[in-house]
Amino acid sequence: MNSEAVPLLTGTGLGMIRGERVLFREIGLTLRAGEALVLRGANGTGKTTLLRILAGLTRPETGRVTRAAPCHWFGHREGLKPQETPRTHLTLWARAWGPGADIDAVLTRMGLARPADVAARYLSAGQRRRTALARLLLEDRPVWLLDEPYTALDADGRALVDTLITQHRAKGGALIAAIHGEAGFPASGDLTL
Repeated sequence: MNSEAVPLLTGTGLGMIRGERVLFREIGLTLRAGEALVLRGANGTGKTTLLRILAGLTRPETGRVTRAAPCHWFGHREGLKPQETPRTHLTLWARAWGPGADIDAVLTRMGLARPADVAARYLSAGQRRRTALARLLLEDRPVWLLDEPYTALDADGRALVDTLITQHRAKGGALIAAIHGEAGFPASGDLTL
């Protein structure tokens, strides 16, 4: 890890309780440009909760998060409406974030050119997942917080995610990804909950 680079994201003393159960306590992490931290743990240990805290979507019981760069949050739900097509979904997100993304280029890059105008209810789970992942390409944000990015993807889809991650890191981006199993990219570090 590059200890001299300015951190893009820092978590200090993070703790969370669910009900009467401590999910985690005193979690500290620092993420710098080019780094990839893999978050591991069994189901229910708080991986998604920690990612939501880092994204600013959930408040921790203890600790604080400092974000020096914008983040992309990628949850395990795709967020597509049944009648939405990949093209309309991405067009709506691009409008919300501001113009600039070439939707057709993003669809092609994600292997979605052919089903671009098919309603989500008719897409495979992998195609819905690729559509959700395509949002990462609509706006350049240095930090990606990825919750199970490989879910529902075949070998080609997994390779595509690995390529996106490699290219993002090469441009100075960084990420934290909750992953079950092996990551297809070299990690800068692991954090197990």
